[in-house]
Amino acid sequence: MIFERIAPEQHDTLDGVPEPSETPRLIGHQQAAGMLAAAYRSGKLPHALIFTGPLGIGKATLAFHLAHHLLKHPQFDQAPETLAIPDPASPLFRQIATGAHPGVLHLTRPPNDKTKSFKTVVTVDEIRRVNRFLAMTSHDGSYRVVIIDPADDMNTNAANALLKNLEEPPARTLFILIVHAPGSLLPTLRSRCQVIRLSPLDAGDLMAVLETVEPPPPTDPAARAALVERAGGSARNAILLTQYGGLEIASALDALVAEKKGDTGGAFRLAEAVSGRDQAIQFDIFNRRALELLSEAASVAALAGDLERAKILSDTWHEALEAISENDTYNLDKKQHALTMIDRLNSAMRM
Repeated sequence: MIFERIAPEQHDTLDGVPEPSETPRLIGHQQAAGMLAAAYRSGKLPHALIFTGPLGIGKATLAFHLAHHLLKHPQFDQAPETLAIPDPASPLFRQIATGAHPGVLHLTRPPNDKTKSFKTVVTVDEIRRVNRFLAMTSHDGSYRVVIIDPADDMNTNAANALLKNLEEPPARTLFILIVHAPGSLLPTLRSRCQVIRLSPLDAGDLMAVLETVEPPPPTDPAARAALVERAGGSARNAILLTQYGGLEIASALDALVAEKKGDTGGAFRLAEAVSGRDQAIQFDIFNRRALELLSEAASVAALAGDLERAKILSDTWHEALEAISENDTYNLDKKQHALTMIDRLNSAMRM
């Protein structure tokens, strides 16, 4: 069956993979879904929620399923005890998926007209849309749901603007903040939300997600096991690894870092492979793996009591993250960035 996208394209859209708003099946997170449905049915749903957990495990999908549930069942005491399963053919599903439903506001990184891409942050102008959204009266008295995805990407002005909305929210309004790293949020924002921690997907759920996209996951048990281990419970990671050369990119970078002597030729080949005009996703995979290697090594050093090495690796992680942000902001030379990143990794990891 050929997938037909109806949701607006976002900064992290993957070809052939549904956006959270147009995903009719929620895989995993049944305990959290049941708890939220029960809270709504009893009239005790908080006005603001944080869904936190690793990238790509279905946090935003759960958010849209909860929004669908509230709009499908506006009378909370008559709502079912489990979240309603969306019907992709229904007007409600299609309105939410296309961003046309007046009761759902989805805020994420806006388009950047100058670069023909997307901005690197959720801007204050995006958050200001909340005031206009909440000023409109619901036509049937049902909930209005604001989904910020991810809230990690809000800049300081945006976060402060949101704080004002959370301090005195109108009745029957729900804010859902999708958060990959809770520490990135202002403490005052976190204190006004109930935190729902979502776990990485287990192997069965991970494969169930991959069966819904093309191509399907590998059939070889050893290949599946390797994929599950590398993906870390993230369906997005698994898709990147299988469909965008992620396994090969990560393995190549791992090998370069493991080499006791520098492999200049290998470094140039990898840099070229991730820096082409149409290689934005591969470039992102490369950067994410570089950060993972530094983070993992810092954790190992800290647990071993080598605090000096742990600090060096941690400082290098922050430098690498800043370099990634600058490259994204100023559209710098990607090949040179990749070569510099490999050198940075080698210098830190071989100390």
